[in-house]
Amino acid sequence: MGLNPVSIFGDRVFCVTFLQHKAVNKQSAITGTLWYLSKGRLYALCVTAFIVSFCLVAHVLYVRYLNDPTLCLENYHDDEPINVDILREKLKLPETKRRLPQCLIIGVRKGGTRALLEFLNIHSMIQRSTDEIHFFDNERKYSMGLEWYRQQMPYSFADQITVEKSPAYFITEGAPERIRAMNESIRLLLIVREPVTRLISDYSQLAANKAKKDKFIRPFQDLVFREDGTVNTDYRAVRVSMYSLYIKMWLGVFQRDQILIINGDRMIRDPYPEIYKTEQFLGLEHRIGRENFFYNKTKGFYCVRNYTVDKCLNESKGRKHPPIDPEIISKLRQFYAPFNREFYSLVRQDFGWPED
Repeated sequence: MGLNPVSIFGDRVFCVTFLQHKAVNKQSAITGTLWYLSKGRLYALCVTAFIVSFCLVAHVLYVRYLNDPTLCLENYHDDEPINVDILREKLKLPETKRRLPQCLIIGVRKGGTRALLEFLNIHSMIQRSTDEIHFFDNERKYSMGLEWYRQQMPYSFADQITVEKSPAYFITEGAPERIRAMNESIRLLLIVREPVTRLISDYSQLAANKAKKDKFIRPFQDLVFREDGTVNTDYRAVRVSMYSLYIKMWLGVFQRDQILIINGDRMIRDPYPEIYKTEQFLGLEHRIGRENFFYNKTKGFYCVRNYTVDKCLNESKGRKHPPIDPEIISKLRQFYAPFNREFYSLVRQDFGWPED
């Protein structure tokens, strides 16, 4: 007879099966004794053994816990009533507590930060905040203090890494200093894409959001160019892609080896190598393999699986970009070229983005 206790914590699967072992010694003596037991007493003895076994199993689980405690589901999708993320935020196991993050995904917006977070989340040693807290870029929230920030984090074990992402951190003046004041040895993840592609993606999201509210948004070219034909650097989406302006802030506060720069374009084509590098950077045992990723032809990007759980990003991710005149793209690439070259030099990493 087997017992299958299941513990719920996070959104992974960990089912533990305990099997009773048959005695091989003194079998004849035991068999002889059973002749003197009535069927009723034998049944009672079996029930008692079952209860004792169950209690022992529960005790072992309570004391030792589970290395990868999760929810056993045949399949999970965002539209189902069971919300594993909420379970993970609310459920507290013994020796777990809410901890300040040891790793932050600081940007960039529309660079692939959500995908990066979800891909890392299948690692049993990662606990992530499901929401963007915006603690270090929001004056009102920052004034609430680190204890408030800690309370927004998920429960985790002492040997797990808590991760929070807020892409606005990367472009916010003063954010590096605030983060260092919290933890000077923190690990930072920055995922970037080819600047023009990121800009178009940013515009596409803004346009989609306005369309849902029946609001008008000006054409792409009218926003990114001024009337005199120069690039409109007052447009925030244009500035976000000027990576070299912002990385200087971070390198002025943190050591280069505290920041991992992830290639978002490569992660779209093949997430495994980028996630492998991220595991190394965080000092984690490699537990995320190629088998954890599968390409969804309908959505057009990679999704993640862990045991019986398959999960894709929501509909707002991977949306199609509007058609843009090639001349506009070429002009924008030429504009970003000097910023790109400076960025390569600062981070000691050449992304080879096109310049015309």
